[in-house]
Amino acid sequence: MAREIISTDKAPRAIGTYSQAVKVDNTVYLSGQIPLIPETMELVEGDMDAQIRRVFDNLAAVAEAAGGSLADIAKLNIFLTNLDHFPLVNQVMAEYFTEPYPARAAIGVASLPKGAGVEMDAILHLI
Repeated sequence: MAREIISTDKAPRAIGTYSQAVKVDNTVYLSGQIPLIPETMELVEGDMDAQIRRVFDNLAAVAEAAGGSLADIAKLNIFLTNLDHFPLVNQVMAEYFTEPYPARAAIGVASLPKGAGVEMDAILHLI
């Protein structure tokens, strides 16, 4: 089994003891992304729409560093501090993904790092 650590400066650097992603053969495990701006490591300004878009942009950057794209996501996990934002996640996600959509879970949580309102992680399958 070939294992490779994936890293890019186009997504926020790890803020703990983890890697942005780990590639094992044709599968890439993307760590959770919150709406941090890579250059400043600060939360994106704006509403929940801006936070969701920043998270998708961060995931896309890590996926590209691994040799894939958002289209290669097989499983997406979404963590929200307020599940009332779930319809907005669906609306924004429709701009970033086309059918067939990945398998997905949406989970309500009490809090997220740095006070973020959304975090997502994913599993990619590269062909």
